[in-house]
Amino acid sequence: MTDRYFYQPGQGHGLPHNPFNAIIGPRPIGWISSRSKAGILNLAPYSFFNAFNYTPPIIGFSSVGYKDSVANIEATGEFAWNLATRPLADAMNQSCAAVAPEVDEFQLAGLTPEGSRLIGVPRVKETPVSFECRLSQLIRLTGADGQQTDSWLVLGEVVGVHIDRRLLKDGVYQTHAAEPILRAGGPASYYGISAGQHFQMYRPD
Repeated sequence: MTDRYFYQPGQGHGLPHNPFNAIIGPRPIGWISSRSKAGILNLAPYSFFNAFNYTPPIIGFSSVGYKDSVANIEATGEFAWNLATRPLADAMNQSCAAVAPEVDEFQLAGLTPEGSRLIGVPRVKETPVSFECRLSQLIRLTGADGQQTDSWLVLGEVVGVHIDRRLLKDGVYQTHAAEPILRAGGPASYYGISAGQHFQMYRPD
């Protein structure tokens, strides 16, 4: 018989570190750039992030707390997603510092804001991939009991995609070549993706 550890989240996990984030992982990073109504730029990484729809393409991230990113996106209806890569890991980490709303994280992390084509929010010039997005839904999450949480789910339609051409081989995007980093368990754990981990498996007919 398998020896399983069981806990009820509402009563605590009883472990040195909450395993929930580690189990749902590694997770892609929502490196989100936004701009306030006053024009102040914001750049912040969110590990509760993923894609949710093909047509139209919709991505989303959840913010624990009504942070600057959420406030900016609610006010302007726009944001950009920027791929966090191994070469940009330190800069990404710098951009998550808890600073005042008037601080520009692009400057803090030594990154270059690059103008987008369809939205008024700049992208990270140094990243090989970025999405231009328009807000589709902003949802305050609730528990099963209907009680509101202190988390907001931001969903946005991807209206523009920028890809470094070196990542396209015969028209197919090469995930490993971009060197994406992924959030994992523990307070400081990340993972990368390499070509050696690649395998193919087609869906059954």
